[in-house]
Amino acid sequence: MPEPLVICDNLVKIYKVAELEVVALQGLDLEVRRGEMIAIVGASGSGKSTLLNILSGLDIPSAGRCIVDGYDLTRLAGGQRIHYRRFIVGQVWQQSGRNLLPDMSAAANVELPQMLSGISPTQRTRHAEELLELVGLGGMGKKKPQQLSGGEQQRVAIAVALANSPRLLLADEPTGELDSVTAQEIVHLLRTLNQQLGLTIITVTHDTTIAVEVDRTIAIRDGRTSTETVRRETVLETIEAHMSAASAIIGLPGETHRESVLIDRTGRLQLPKEAIERIPFNGKAEVRITDDHVEIWPIGGDLNGSKASDETTPRSTRREERQEWSQQQ
Repeated sequence: MPEPLVICDNLVKIYKVAELEVVALQGLDLEVRRGEMIAIVGASGSGKSTLLNILSGLDIPSAGRCIVDGYDLTRLAGGQRIHYRRFIVGQVWQQSGRNLLPDMSAAANVELPQMLSGISPTQRTRHAEELLELVGLGGMGKKKPQQLSGGEQQRVAIAVALANSPRLLLADEPTGELDSVTAQEIVHLLRTLNQQLGLTIITVTHDTTIAVEVDRTIAIRDGRTSTETVRRETVLETIEAHMSAASAIIGLPGETHRESVLIDRTGRLQLPKEAIERIPFNGKAEVRITDDHVEIWPIGGDLNGSKASDETTPRSTRREERQEWSQQQ
């Protein structure tokens, strides 16, 4: 299997604010394959924006490992970091004011990153025209941002992010300031670029429209990856999913998506918040390892206080006990 484009291994980021230390990432693990499009979701303060800042080269991890296309982001020197941000990664922000220079035309905005990279005027003009055509703005290169709609501004921003042909595109809430119809158009554009160019895309979002379109949705909670939701591919999985509930984190339908809990390299996992609230673990759990699965029970969670070993209890009986115990809760 080819090496992933993005590897985060036990990633830690600590911010110092006055005399306080804020731990934004607490041993986060993540791998993203080349050509994959994923969404990162999570509550405010969960660490998703910090992760994006590290991947973009804006922040340096406090500990752990972060590799993007062979670049170790924990060890880049100043010149290497500039090269990385200029050629390896492109970024689209939620606010159009962060993406575009208001006094320059759309074409000039797209040409600017190329000019800073030493591309000749003829080449960068031609490439800017091609990119604007690619994002659906052919013939609109002379217009300035204030002459464009919000959706058109985001299309120009995407063209700017692609100006130097990056390997990874990072999008921070790219539909956050758009109406639902325009947001859907931007999502389709990102998906088209992902498929046609083989572009790897990571987007932070609260928009379920994006989450439905991507290959995987990763939920972050308390600075760690918590769950993963993937789109179902086979007819059999789709049939089986009719009996399953919606995903616990973002509510994607079980008919089309399957959610799983992520386990890091040290064996840590985060149970869904719903499980913690519904089942009285009280900070401890009994772990039982069988021949083909692992069970997590609250201490004393067996019926009638039974401590009978799973080795001596038929599987069908254990399943019936679990169902009965769940109904009692």
